[in-house]
Amino acid sequence: MRFLPRLVLSAALGIAAFLSWRLLLRTPADGQGGDLAPQVDEGFTLTLDTFLHVQQLRKKRLRAFCSRSGKVTALPRNQEDRDRLLSSLRVSPRLDLLYCQVPSTGMEEWQQLLDKLEGKENVTYPMPLAYPRRHAPKTQLSEFNLTEIEAMLGSSTKVLFVRDPFQRLISTFMQGMKDSSTSFSSFVRNVLDSGPHNASVDWKPLVSLCRPCLVQYDYVVMFGFLRQELGHLLQRIGLPTNTILPEFTDTQVRWTYSWLSEQMFSELSLQQKQQLSHFYRWDLAAFPFSSSFLTDFLSTSATW
Repeated sequence: MRFLPRLVLSAALGIAAFLSWRLLLRTPADGQGGDLAPQVDEGFTLTLDTFLHVQQLRKKRLRAFCSRSGKVTALPRNQEDRDRLLSSLRVSPRLDLLYCQVPSTGMEEWQQLLDKLEGKENVTYPMPLAYPRRHAPKTQLSEFNLTEIEAMLGSSTKVLFVRDPFQRLISTFMQGMKDSSTSFSSFVRNVLDSGPHNASVDWKPLVSLCRPCLVQYDYVVMFGFLRQELGHLLQRIGLPTNTILPEFTDTQVRWTYSWLSEQMFSELSLQQKQQLSHFYRWDLAAFPFSSSFLTDFLSTSATW
């Protein structure tokens, strides 16, 4: 009988830990935790003050996630481990910008923007760098030595592009299955069968690709609002904006993907919905995807 209080205490702690995760996911700090989608109409204009406030909410949510998740927060000394962790991170040494390259999050337009900025001879750099500036094209962060990597992680402006994981999955399906008779349900089955460790970068969770608990991102930019958010971002870091911003398509497709998400989600079995929610559980906890169809099914998925 003397072990009963200890057993009850252990059970209570386990329940508390589980509920803390549920609270983090279901009720992010300050309303939607930086998710603009639920309150936006076609005439929405993002002011600088709103942009800065939203950034604070998103980073606050991300810090809360990292404090609970036990994810990697220190740069490995071993080069092989660093190469694996940093494989999706890119850097523009000339512009002192670091970002995570994730398909279907607006990367094409972002890279067009960097090409234009890097090609301008009259760009004024906002501050001296903590490492020698290289007039080289954007490249993988892992190609630099440990000292340079640490300097870049400390001094570069770090940008993370995020998108509802279910919409990323739909985008990958539509781009890769144009001439295929494979159904979306079969595609999802293949994704789930591959598992998180063997997942393609096209659908691998953002947390695993971009290591947001290791890299302290300065800006978390959400698909659907790229032109307005990046306009404020470039202004904040002292780079030219209005005349060189490319034509982002994310605003136009946002409404299309909202409809597609509903249609394609209905094609999935209950088990697939639950498994997908579990597959992307870290992304759903770390980022403000309050409108994602996956969020409502996480409560019935496997435990953390």
